[in-house]
Amino acid sequence: MTTSTMKITGMSCASCALRIERSLTGRSGISSAIVNFAMEELTVTHDETVSRHDIAEQVNSLGYDVILPEPPGELNFGVAGLHCASCVNTLETKLLENPAISTAVINLATESGFVRFDPQRLSPAEIFAIVHSAGYTPLESGRDSDASANEDLRSQRTWFIFALAASLPIMLTMGMHDNRAVMQLNLLLATAVQFSAGLIFYKGAWAAIRNRSANMDVLVALGTSAAYFYSLLAYAGLLGPAREVFFETSAMLIAFIRLGKYLEARARGKAGEALKKLLHLQADKARLVTEDGEKEVPASIIRVGDVVLVRPGEAIPVDGEIIEGSGAVDEAMVTGESMPVLKQVGDTVTGATISKGGVLRVRATRVGEATLLSQIVRMVREAQGDKAPIQRFADAISSWFVPAVIVLALATFGIWFFLLQSDFLAAFKFAIAVIVIACPCAMGLATPTAIMVGSGVALARGILVKKGSALEIISGLQVLLLDKTGTLTAGSPGMTDLVPVARTVDPDRLLECLATAEAHSSHPLAQAAVKAAADAGIQPGEASDFEERGGYGITCTYAGLRLSVGNERLMKEAGVSLAPLSEKAAELASAGKSLLFVAADTTLVGVAAFADTLKPSSRKAVAELKGMGITTIMITGDHHDVAEVVARQAGVDNFEADVLPDRKQQVVREYQQKGYITGMVGDGINDAPALASAEIGIAIGGGTDVAKETGDIVLMRDDLLDVVRAIKIGRATLTKVKQNLFWALFYNILGIPVAAGFFSHYGITLKPEYAGLAMAFSSVSVVMNSILLKRVARGL
Repeated sequence: MTTSTMKITGMSCASCALRIERSLTGRSGISSAIVNFAMEELTVTHDETVSRHDIAEQVNSLGYDVILPEPPGELNFGVAGLHCASCVNTLETKLLENPAISTAVINLATESGFVRFDPQRLSPAEIFAIVHSAGYTPLESGRDSDASANEDLRSQRTWFIFALAASLPIMLTMGMHDNRAVMQLNLLLATAVQFSAGLIFYKGAWAAIRNRSANMDVLVALGTSAAYFYSLLAYAGLLGPAREVFFETSAMLIAFIRLGKYLEARARGKAGEALKKLLHLQADKARLVTEDGEKEVPASIIRVGDVVLVRPGEAIPVDGEIIEGSGAVDEAMVTGESMPVLKQVGDTVTGATISKGGVLRVRATRVGEATLLSQIVRMVREAQGDKAPIQRFADAISSWFVPAVIVLALATFGIWFFLLQSDFLAAFKFAIAVIVIACPCAMGLATPTAIMVGSGVALARGILVKKGSALEIISGLQVLLLDKTGTLTAGSPGMTDLVPVARTVDPDRLLECLATAEAHSSHPLAQAAVKAAADAGIQPGEASDFEERGGYGITCTYAGLRLSVGNERLMKEAGVSLAPLSEKAAELASAGKSLLFVAADTTLVGVAAFADTLKPSSRKAVAELKGMGITTIMITGDHHDVAEVVARQAGVDNFEADVLPDRKQQVVREYQQKGYITGMVGDGINDAPALASAEIGIAIGGGTDVAKETGDIVLMRDDLLDVVRAIKIGRATLTKVKQNLFWALFYNILGIPVAAGFFSHYGITLKPEYAGLAMAFSSVSVVMNSILLKRVARGL
């Protein structure tokens, strides 16, 4: 199965999205089709018998336009530096010299290029390098998507301004129906609006009717056409004498709906700000280090293995490894952490993070689509395109909503004209108002806009939501399984106890001797001892006659003493009695701690205990999870005694020890069989089966291997409190979705009776043009309510 994503334009409401989904899902070879109305994107899962062009043709036949992504082996890009036809010929010749390129077309007028190549032998970055070596600057065309969105926004604004400018004179002369010249002007203006700014609604309505369905365009076209053509016939005298003309209704209706579309487009743009920010983070330029010195080049031509120079204040252009220099790096883009992190030789850095101090030389390890930023952008797009389960409710309503509105409009006309004996014009206006006030747009936007904003809020805190539906599911979490090592605990040993044999032994001197002996060892316990000394401000001394023996420990000479640091076997061999600390050692060992005894010559001077300690935030995170009504279960492959101690320290509700990876998956399924919505938090490697089986898999400390994680949610920081934040964001997102759906439905439940004139005896009525304005603002209000989710970030 293959997944294809493409841009859809021309959709007017949720009914359009649903029609596309139903049309494609029924086709052979297509297993699923999901349309995100807010993002205007279609995601189709299909087999090899169905091509992307087949899908595009099917969508086109429904009356919508499709923008296909570039297929593998084809590249469109901009070219700066072209001056004449000779430049074109030079660049084309240079590109075609590469045997992996079969076609190269450079357009001088548009300053663009097209290359068809073998993706197995050549990458886009290498093509850009060829263009650059020829003396021209390649520009990524992918960054033009914002320009396209801005152009659409400008178009919406222009049509609104035109429709409003043409409608205002009609509104101002509403009472001058006896003036023939004024009516002629109104007719011309109304006609201009109807068949220019309003033409898009006719096109959409025709496409919908042709495919035996109905959408918002049908409602708008019906309402505006009824008002316009009635007024036209009345103006021509074909409806009898003294028939009222109301050209202002159709003209203002179109103007107000155009206003709503413009505001909606603006609001939707704000809802997707998180993704836009990501797209603009990547550096455009890079300082490539060559044998001839530094050379500023487009970041797009950097290849794996190239060395780039990064100065303070500059964005790191690629994922890579520091080979020279050190300095602080702002990794807020990845982790959401505001404090810069010190990076030294051998450390990895991520593209688009900012160097805050020190000159760095970085060897590129990942470029282009392989970088962490590109992976995050792709997964955020997929998450925002994913349908949450609650969206099915809105889809079900949208499928019958438009036909029901038309029936209601006809019923409204019939009741007023035939039963209540109202005049034709009053009944007619009530029917039009019913048609235009009801629109499924708000319901179509309710879920995707909230998910777009919610995933953006999460991303700003270093929480990567890989599936939009995860935000809804995590909000209902009941049981959370927590891996111990690396999740609740640090994942590496730390010194927990240092016990001198007697009060006469100085603890600092004891720690100095311990660190001195362990300073040159690579053993995890040795490194933990050296770190503990460094944290206490104690530096190791210079030892001699150093000897390390596997399974025993270390011996060395320091300050005239023969130091022995190791386990019981080493002490026994050195003739050291452990009796003075036997009880304390037994107590520490029973708590699951590893011990290092320290002896000077043949005298025991102390013992150090080491354990995989709780992370500073684990206890608080577990307490908050329990406070949210979530049962916490720790599962670990460690021994029961060790697990019991950690479980007690963390405060979890229960634990299970001596668990193998396949057993973790079984534990998940056992809780699921009991009817609990179950989540799993792990490191994404040995916990992968359990992460995949749980309703919500949360991979903690994803880092640069984010694309390999099994979880539905990836925490970029190694902090369990981010699980709490993810749940809070999920709950807030679901609340917004429910609010959006409620107000979208409540608005129609309240608005349709008002438009139908149910409250007219109280003097409460709604003109068709104002009904159109109210309809437009209903969609805008739903989007704006979703944007309010950003306030959740302040409390995280």
